Amino acid sequence: MAERIPDKPNANLYAVYDEYASDHNGEYTFTVGAPSKQSDAAPPGMVLKHVPAGKYAIITTERGPFPKVIPEAWLQIFKLEDDGKLKRTYQTDFELYDERALDPHDGQVDIYIGIR
Repeated sequence: MAERIPDKPNANLYAVYDEYASDHNGEYTFTVGAPSKQSDAAPPGMVLKHVPAGKYAIITTERGPFPKVIPEAWLQIFKLEDDGKLKRTYQTDFELYDERALDPHDGQVDIYIGIR
């Protein structure tokens, strides 16, 4: 699917969390995609998402297999929030899959959490 996205400035992939009904316990929309220099229309069968400018906390996962390190990072985020150390907006969050994420068995990603 990523090859169908026009005018990509790089090979990065993103997982975007938005349209939160409430908090991390409620429903939300999860979209996987890539950046594009075109900002007016998505190819047929795809959606266009705009990640709003704002204040984001960046949590970097440990290096390792994605099924292990990504959920662990999210548990860390939930704990920071429960402890009052992270004030989330629940507008838009996203995971950045860049060159460090080429090997999903030994990779690393950054998780951007929208904060107040």
